[in-house]
Amino acid sequence: MTVLVVDDTKENLTVIGQLLRPHYHVRVANSGLRALQAVDVAPRPDLILLDVMMPEMDGYEVLRTLRANPGCQDIPVIFVTALAADTDEELGLALGAVDYVTKPVKPALLLARVRAQLELKKARDWLANQNAYLDAEVHRRMAENELIKDVSLHALAALAEKRDNETGNHLHRTQGYVALLIDLLREHPRFQAELADADYCDRVIKAAPLHDIGKVGIADAVLLKPGRLTVEEFAVMKGHAQIGADALGESIQQVLAARAARGLSGDGDVSGSALDFLEVARQIAGGHHEKWNGSGYPLGLQGDAIPLPARLMAVADVFDALISRRHYKEPYPDDQVMQLMREGRGQHFDPDVADAFLQNVSKFADIAQRYRDDHAEAQATEHGARA
Repeated sequence: MTVLVVDDTKENLTVIGQLLRPHYHVRVANSGLRALQAVDVAPRPDLILLDVMMPEMDGYEVLRTLRANPGCQDIPVIFVTALAADTDEELGLALGAVDYVTKPVKPALLLARVRAQLELKKARDWLANQNAYLDAEVHRRMAENELIKDVSLHALAALAEKRDNETGNHLHRTQGYVALLIDLLREHPRFQAELADADYCDRVIKAAPLHDIGKVGIADAVLLKPGRLTVEEFAVMKGHAQIGADALGESIQQVLAARAARGLSGDGDVSGSALDFLEVARQIAGGHHEKWNGSGYPLGLQGDAIPLPARLMAVADVFDALISRRHYKEPYPDDQVMQLMREGRGQHFDPDVADAFLQNVSKFADIAQRYRDDHAEAQATEHGARA
């Protein structure tokens, strides 16, 4: 380990240097200024023996400067000085020195003090390295868990979409639309407070692909019917929103029950992550077919009673349904797409969310183009951008 000895007297540097060299790598500096320069030269000292009474810059000023330097704050400093008054020692310790040795030094005492401080520093450095390793490992595992969660969610959402003979690109497109709507509405007075929470916005975006998870509970005869649904069949189809909300709601209750059985509360890390995410997903799955004027389903919610994530998803889902080919329809003509989206403002859609869409149609068309299903659909999307 490296010890820097700072003293303006050559004899003191020689004596202390000879005492320490059999045990440590020793560097010397004969002034406060040179000491400050020396700490920035490799190898950086593990310990500094610092004289107090030096011309131009005394030891106290050197220590103040070292403690103000983030790279030097952890280097232990032992004052080695002829000043023996209690007040001198108290001042040195108050400034951050770890020990105070008076001159003339006693070799055995100085070696013991130096050895003790270097052992302490070695232990601190080991703990810091362990903490850094543990922090890195925690971040790595959290990132791994997030990746697994994201893949699992997309697989689950894709399962529902595949049953409906739709492509996974519908999930990418609608998720992209929701992310864009959030970005466009962040500064809007109505949504600013809610969308100021970056974690909340991230949960909404990640939960968007689960909007139709309830389709797994719809019979194939209804879900895959190529023609127009009867009134009875449409009533069955509409049930997918409640099925999805109920399934996610039951998942939340099961997690809470399991934690309660282990004597854990619903608060803390789980509440702040998994449960909050599931609640947003539940709002989207259950509310993305609600309408601003109260004529939607399954609960007939109206206006702001519809959760914001569901209002965002309503615009995204309808737009994508209109421009996309489905097993029961062709893409709508571009002029009809825009007419229906405009007519939905204040009726089907939250008017401010609809305005964000209508004022930025080309950006939504870019997302549709990026995740297009086929060339024909891409053409329809490009036409919509010009409407």
